[in-house]
Amino acid sequence: MKDRMRGSRRAADRRTRVALVLALGGLLSGCGPAPAPPRPPSAEEVPFWQAEFDGVAATRPSEESWTTETGNRDAEGWGNNELQYYTEDAANSALDGAGHLVISARPAPGGSELPCWTQEFCSWTSARLTTEGKVALTHGRVEVRARIPTGTGLLPAIWMLGDNGVEWPGQGEIDICEVVGGEPRTVYGTAHGPTYFNEKGLGGSATLTADASRGFHTYAVDKQPRRITWSVDGEPYFTLTPSQLPAPDDWVFEQDMHLLLDVAVGGDWPGPPDTSTPSPATMTVDYVRFYGEGHA
Repeated sequence: MKDRMRGSRRAADRRTRVALVLALGGLLSGCGPAPAPPRPPSAEEVPFWQAEFDGVAATRPSEESWTTETGNRDAEGWGNNELQYYTEDAANSALDGAGHLVISARPAPGGSELPCWTQEFCSWTSARLTTEGKVALTHGRVEVRARIPTGTGLLPAIWMLGDNGVEWPGQGEIDICEVVGGEPRTVYGTAHGPTYFNEKGLGGSATLTADASRGFHTYAVDKQPRRITWSVDGEPYFTLTPSQLPAPDDWVFEQDMHLLLDVAVGGDWPGPPDTSTPSPATMTVDYVRFYGEGHA
């Protein structure tokens, strides 16, 4: 009988302690601060414009954001004595149906007779897409995730031009990524302006662990007031400020700048293609994203 009574008292004591703990927990939670609301993402974390290239295979990217430039001869070989004629054909630029934009340089079809600057007819076709007049970045970051073609005579590029209406090089140019000819693991990032253009352009380079055509990489530029930083896969490799220019007043990047994507063939820098040049030579773009300030 005494054992049963002691057992009942121990059970009652346990119930009392549990009740006190629960009551105290309730009082403490009622007196403490409420959980902080989720922090809204910043402009650096959410793109104000993006192209994800979702759509049906063999269709063109959105004309609301992209214009396809064409030709060669009237553009003086696109300023580099290049051999490709840019077209609007789906064979040269189209969605692949798997969330990518595909830009392909390939030998011109027989009998096409496409006028060329350096020779009578262009021997290659390709594509050059631009957001000029539609989407531009003022300050912030542009990211392009892409697989870049490599090979003799190729010059694929992801780059930007200024919207200030001035003739190049005063227009300003930022080359986010160029992979040249026989340097398949080297990524060049360069800026061009009034007193620093062509071979006098200012920039740096990064070395990939494998050829750029072997996988996707994220090529980016952070374009901040009076400072531009280039990176690959989040790793910065070059920063430019006005103090590094031949004349600091020739800094022309405090303006809206639009994006260009293309695969050029031949010309002064990469030299001519040869039998080893891949055909087609394809740039596959997974996405383009603009963060910060600009317009779309």
